[in-house]
Amino acid sequence: MFSIKDIHDLIKACKGGIKIFGFKKRKNAAFTRDLIELKKELIKSKTRPLPTLSIDEKVLIKKIKRKTEELNHSNVTRTKAYFEFYKQHPEIQWAFLGHMVSRNGGWNMTDLKGDFLKGLLDKQSRQYFFSFLERGNWLIFQDAYPQFLLYEESLIRNRKLFHLLPYFNVSVFMETIWNDFWKHGDKYILTIALVINEQSYLEKRVMDNNHFKQTVFETFEYKLQELLSFNHILFPYIKNNKIKLMGQTINQFDSLHERIMLGKRLYSLLFSNDQILKESKSWAFENSHTGSRKDYWPHLFNDVKDYAPGNFYIRRLKKCQLRKGVARIYSPRLDFAWKNVEHEPAEEGDWYDDWRVIDYLLEDTQKIDGEIVHEYCETLEKLELATIAKKAIFL
Repeated sequence: MFSIKDIHDLIKACKGGIKIFGFKKRKNAAFTRDLIELKKELIKSKTRPLPTLSIDEKVLIKKIKRKTEELNHSNVTRTKAYFEFYKQHPEIQWAFLGHMVSRNGGWNMTDLKGDFLKGLLDKQSRQYFFSFLERGNWLIFQDAYPQFLLYEESLIRNRKLFHLLPYFNVSVFMETIWNDFWKHGDKYILTIALVINEQSYLEKRVMDNNHFKQTVFETFEYKLQELLSFNHILFPYIKNNKIKLMGQTINQFDSLHERIMLGKRLYSLLFSNDQILKESKSWAFENSHTGSRKDYWPHLFNDVKDYAPGNFYIRRLKKCQLRKGVARIYSPRLDFAWKNVEHEPAEEGDWYDDWRVIDYLLEDTQKIDGEIVHEYCETLEKLELATIAKKAIFL
């Protein structure tokens, strides 16, 4: 049974908003029984001891760690692994959301060696930016993928195995969420919980990391990218045999709250409309991830240079179309742009410390507008002009 205090606490949090997360909910929103159950389980999880492992469980843990490590070589292998898992288990919607967002991570990495940012940033700055993007991409995979494999093994054995998640340094928050999913099958709660988990997991290890603060967030180059709004998340899809784009833009990437809310909006774009989901999956099936933006706009981008070295840079873009007779924008494949990285082990520690984070699990009713093409095209033209201006100044 649930006490009057339980219900009072939850309704109070819902009506008044939660200051720690910096936003308020709809006035008439109410927590469901499931979320009240989650609150109780999350409170209990703090005092839950680590289970004693059987020989079989020790073998399974090693197997999952080994497979995760094998697939965690680069953004390309991670992105493919998410999609392959989703094809086998479409009920795990985050796997497709993660796949599509991870594609964007790869495009951002190769942009650093493409025509525009290579001209705006010096070599060391580009290396810092790549290290930041690569570390975050690596960390999320080594946290999320073992969860997927443990879920898959639970299905095979027909019994839940989520008590083993602490041995992969996965938050107790997710152990509670996976147990809830096994019981209720709520895809929305699981997906948004994974969004919360992965972004909270990154907060201490990347966003609050002193090295990345000094080399990325406090630099002029980072402010320049914010100024140029080069923070678009693009989701290609196929409609009437043509590739279309939808997406969202974030201008406060260093805000945990904004990243979680972005994740919720991106989820809504992909999964609130069955036709859009079908068209997005069709594009993903037909276009393997290479890291080059040629994957979605081959009319504008190419993964080889169409022009001779040393040619004076001229304006090529007008409303996301090439001017007559000019070369496409260079956007290399990831395996050509960057070498694979050997990472230091992930920092230990559990981010979860407040049950009220489940406030983010409330489903928003606001309709999300995925229009992104006009804004994205303007960004490309700004980047082109900035690159031309810099070349002109330093000629």
